[in-house]
Amino acid sequence: MFQNILKLFFIAILLFGSCKSKKKVTSSTKKSKHKTERVERKTNPTKKSKSTSSTKNKPTPKNASYSEIVAIYIENYSEIAKEEMIQYGIPASITMAQGILESGAGRAELSKKSNNHFGIKCHKGWTGERVYHDDDASQECFRKYKDPKYSFRDHSLFLTQRSRYENLFSYKKSDYKSWAKGLRKAGYATDPKYPQKLINIVEKYKLYTLDEEVLGKKPKNKKKNSSKVRTYIVEVGDTLYSLSRKFNVSVDSLKEYNGLESNTITIGQELYIHLIEN
Repeated sequence: MFQNILKLFFIAILLFGSCKSKKKVTSSTKKSKHKTERVERKTNPTKKSKSTSSTKNKPTPKNASYSEIVAIYIENYSEIAKEEMIQYGIPASITMAQGILESGAGRAELSKKSNNHFGIKCHKGWTGERVYHDDDASQECFRKYKDPKYSFRDHSLFLTQRSRYENLFSYKKSDYKSWAKGLRKAGYATDPKYPQKLINIVEKYKLYTLDEEVLGKKPKNKKKNSSKVRTYIVEVGDTLYSLSRKFNVSVDSLKEYNGLESNTITIGQELYIHLIEN
């Protein structure tokens, strides 16, 4: 009798241990599966972030011919030039031709390292980043931009804000030849062949089609013609916020148009103010 009870006791211990072992194996399997799923979820965002960080500009192949280099330059920046034409009335063909000529279609050191495609110098009031290059004089100060589009914007402001270029805007926007000659006459360049160089570039690469595209859409965008750019000299008590309220523009646009890295401005500093008339 005692032996039978002892046998039953050992059998019960064996059954209990076996059941407990099975539960542990099941739990371990579920836990392992859960970890695998979590790892897979974490890898997806990484793949997405890599794809969105690529540059928008089309890269230039190493062995590309000059014509191919220019074609890629036009593809990368023609939309910016057309937008500048809508906003400021400067033919996109002229802007692109100047960019191609003065930056070597984006290959010049100043454009590659500083995103400065038009050789714009610092001038009085510039508070953004700067670089120094030998030009007419040794180690002259040139503007440096975070993005090439700001160089195109400064080119527009340069022509619209200086009285010596006023006569340019009396020419038709489709008359790229008069614009090319007018730039030389106004003193933009000292090279007597500068106008013909621009005209040759416009005609060789059919840049006049950019003007046609803008002019064809222009009647639908009459409000954009009412934009004006003026300069303002900072006075005592002025802040970017107070000026944004005064001229009904955003602080960000003030910083963008003037190459400002912070909200700090100084008395006597010249600022570009882009106004929209109602």
